[in-house]
Amino acid sequence: MPQIAQIAATYASQIFWLLLIFGLVYLVVGLGMVPKIQGTVDARDKQIAGDLAAAERAHKEADAREEAYRAKSEANRAEALKLTQAAKAKGIAESETTLAKADAEIADTLSAAEARIAAASQAALADIETVAAEAAQAMVAKLSGAAVTPAQATHAVKAALANV
Repeated sequence: MPQIAQIAATYASQIFWLLLIFGLVYLVVGLGMVPKIQGTVDARDKQIAGDLAAAERAHKEADAREEAYRAKSEANRAEALKLTQAAKAKGIAESETTLAKADAEIADTLSAAEARIAAASQAALADIETVAAEAAQAMVAKLSGAAVTPAQATHAVKAALANV
């Protein structure tokens, strides 16, 4: 069988060409394409790492801004509370001043009214004394027929009113 004798020569030739083709493919792929692919992967990894670092910086910056905002908000809230309390204190002071002024006016009006009442009472008492003295003089004259002078009648009425 002549085919069997040719196997070694045929396979040797095929194995040679197989190794040569695989070697060329290895050289083309291994030395040509793989470095380009590896460069693309490395560039992508660098881009991702850069993006992650930028995101981390942005996150830290956002946290710092939020903290600053919260601090400013707290300061503004404290300032507003302080202003509110100051306005409240000012309002209370103004109310107390107005109330004290009104109390003083009321006290003045009350003392003036009491003075008018006292004057009216004195005038009424004087009128009562005069009327009582005249009435006492008339009663004594009618009951006993004795004549009493107006001075005596006034003196007797004053003595009687002093005891009351």
